[in-house]
Amino acid sequence: MTGQPKISLRGVHKHFGPKHVLRGIDLDVQRGQSLVVIGGSGTGKSVMLKCILGLIRPDTGEILIDGQDVTRLNNRDREATMNRMGMLFQGGALFDSLKVWENVAFGLIQGKSMARDKAREIAIAKLSQVGLPADVGELSPAELSGGMQKRVGLARAIATDPEIIFFDEPTTGLDPIMADVINDLILKCVKELGATTISITHDMASARKIADRVAMIHAGQILWHGLASDIDHSGNEYVDQFINGRAEGPIQMQVRKL
Repeated sequence: MTGQPKISLRGVHKHFGPKHVLRGIDLDVQRGQSLVVIGGSGTGKSVMLKCILGLIRPDTGEILIDGQDVTRLNNRDREATMNRMGMLFQGGALFDSLKVWENVAFGLIQGKSMARDKAREIAIAKLSQVGLPADVGELSPAELSGGMQKRVGLARAIATDPEIIFFDEPTTGLDPIMADVINDLILKCVKELGATTISITHDMASARKIADRVAMIHAGQILWHGLASDIDHSGNEYVDQFINGRAEGPIQMQVRKL
């Protein structure tokens, strides 16, 4: 793909006190593209995602969406930008006090001030898109299995027909078969919307299935970025160690001795 990237990060740094988490992130995501970001725990994946979402402000650098630097927006414009986004959270993050359909419709009712009847109609349609019948909408999240909760989370992520969707560890806690079901649903829903997506995951089976491109982050820097089909021949020793799950290599895990 060519042309102006949908999302572009330039020289993004972020500190938390003395800890330098992001160390000059440069990354482009083209319109309609699925980027999967891989890397170990504590390498900066989630912080980068939160910076793009506007939940954290970077110390330096630019984050451009459709060419506009969102780090410089006022609160009203930042909220308008966030309304163009959807998010599937790692743990589902469903509201226990709300029915399933109300969870799916939350952004429509609270973010877009949509009437409840109309929002419920859309929520039921989105549940259908992820393979859940209408009667599930009347249940509470506690009555759902882990896989069903992930489906509800995906329905909520796509409820507003967002231009950009973020997936935070979409298959964590699921068995391999259900994880593959969720991956298939992500592909289906994203294709129908034509959305641009960024996912972070440790699950290489998921990464290989849903990614057009893969980027690896380590110690707050992008070490490799390329086509998903090229990842097995990246020529990068960090990538090679990570995707093959080897203990030996340049990535050294800190193990506390008892």
